[in-house]
This record gives sequence, structure tokens and C-alpha cells, in this order.
Amino acid sequence: MKYLLTGHETERLTFRLLHPEDFNTWVDLFKAKNSAKFLQLDPKLSEVELCKLWFDKCFHRYENELGGMNVLIDKATNRFIGQCGLLVQTIEEVKRLEVGYSVLPAFWNQGYAYEAASKCKHFAFENNFETSLISMVHVDNIASEKVALKNGMGFEKKIKDFNIFRIDKDNWTPPQ
Repeated sequence: MKYLLTGHETERLTFRLLHPEDFNTWVDLFKAKNSAKFLQLDPKLSEVELCKLWFDKCFHRYENELGGMNVLIDKATNRFIGQCGLLVQTIEEVKRLEVGYSVLPAFWNQGYAYEAASKCKHFAFENNFETSLISMVHVDNIASEKVALKNGMGFEKKIKDFNIFRIDKDNWTPPQ
């Protein structure tokens, strides 16, 4: 489980693995408008079907050393905030390491996605996993685009309905 941040913390968050019993909390993400589209899932599926696909994908990643999403727990309230992690992606037949993030709607616009994504970026570069990282963001997902930009990433290219943002380790500043 090389790319997982299990047990790591930020100022407000603790990272842990996703558990089957998290399902009923995470299904709320799929009640938000455009969440399926933004996550490359079929918007015609029900919220429960979407959540099941998400969980299957997460556990598949864990089991196959493809990185994965870590659950984000608010340290002050112990509430499930969202998920963030390092994901091995194949884009145009090239393996890339992505910083992925999704936050439950009740916690949008509070800086959690950036806080977690920044931690993932530092973790990846400090451990020399790759010389560059990306974030894939649906072209209509302005909030996630802002997180990628704030995380030091610049626009690399557009592939279908997704913008790829990238940061190179040479342009990274380690935390103090």
C-alpha cells in the first residue's frame, strides 16, 4: 500500500482507509448535482449504484497497489469529510500518479480538499514516488480546478472532458 497516507495528518484532518461501513455516509456525495459526471461515472445510475461502483474501485485500488483514496476525518469533530489520495492512472497509455480529491457537499468551500491534496503532493515528492504529479479535473468542475491551481499545478492539456493539471518536483517547495 505504497501510495496510501493511512495514519497521516494535517492541521485539521486524519487520513485512514475506506471501510465498508462508510458506505451510508459516502452515498451523500452522489446526491450532489454533477458528482457522477465529475467522477467519470454514469449519471444515469442511482446514488446507491454510483456509491457501490466507487467503493468497488477503491477496494480494487487497495488490493492491487494502485494507490487509493484515503478517508478524511475532521480531527476536531471526528466527522467523515471526504476522500483524497494518490492514484495510479493510465492516461494515453502512460502511467501517471494523480492527486485525487472529493469532499462531501456539507464541507465544500472550507479548504479541506486543498489541505488534503497538498499533503498528498508533499507525501509523494518526499517519498520520491514520481518526478511529477497530476490532477484530472472535469472541465465544468471549477471548484476542483481551483484546488489544483492552489496546489501549485499548472494546466498541461485537455483530454476529452477533462483538464490535466501538473506539477513537477523541480517546481515543488517542501513544507517548512
